[in-house]
Amino acid sequence: MLSQTSRFLTYLTAVLYAITGAALFFFPETIAPVFAWKVTPFMTMTIGGWALGNAWLAWITARRWEWGLVYTSLIYLWLFGLLETAVLFAFRSRLVLGHPIAWLYLATLSVNVITAVVGIIDYLRIRPSREDFGPRVGLGSRISVVAFILFVGFLALYGMVVQIGAPGTRGGIFPEEMSLFTLRSFAAFYLSLSLAVIPLLTERNLYTFLHHSIASYGLIIFITLAAFVYIGLFDFVQRPGGLVYIGAYLAVGIPLLFVFSRLGTGAPGARKVRV
Repeated sequence: MLSQTSRFLTYLTAVLYAITGAALFFFPETIAPVFAWKVTPFMTMTIGGWALGNAWLAWITARRWEWGLVYTSLIYLWLFGLLETAVLFAFRSRLVLGHPIAWLYLATLSVNVITAVVGIIDYLRIRPSREDFGPRVGLGSRISVVAFILFVGFLALYGMVVQIGAPGTRGGIFPEEMSLFTLRSFAAFYLSLSLAVIPLLTERNLYTFLHHSIASYGLIIFITLAAFVYIGLFDFVQRPGGLVYIGAYLAVGIPLLFVFSRLGTGAPGARKVRV
């Protein structure tokens, strides 16, 4: 597995995301006017949902800390920090750093980037061996991964290249019009999600799928909660694309509850056979 330094940094990233996410998620009306760039309360609460979801993902991943089990979750965490920081750099002229919450957000992303760099160096240095453990992945799981990559990857690439005014950017899916800064931030989040699961296309271990699912489940919970808190912003008759936004999270989140109840969450403990 990777070094204890990398593990400590993953824990630290979890703590910082928990603090940042709590402020954004539970006090969106207060934080939105003083955030690092122009956002609405719903956008603020959603970004807080990302942060709280990342906190859970980083924490449970650091707790389990077995490469063959957690590597896709680490890839997501590393990509999120790197891509969101790249978006901040691209729009640095629009950053507003007059409030501590803005600096806290920047500090959290900075630690996330350091965690990513140290983790990648660790991987290149240690080259953790591949392991075979537990039950095998079924065809249905692989089909689900392909569908996830295609759908979320499309949203990511679309959000990365379009300009404001293109279909779906004026409240067609997300119920509020975003700035280009916010649109690219959302796209970076989706790109991190889609790229991180590509290794699952060839993964044989079911427990790795289950860990990735439970580690990512905080994202589903908090982002969906934010949508329901601001459900009044959605107009499903005039702008039915909002059903796609909420429906996508429910379509993933609800079936996973049955998966966890039947198969567990991929917790370590199964006897491993090195291959």
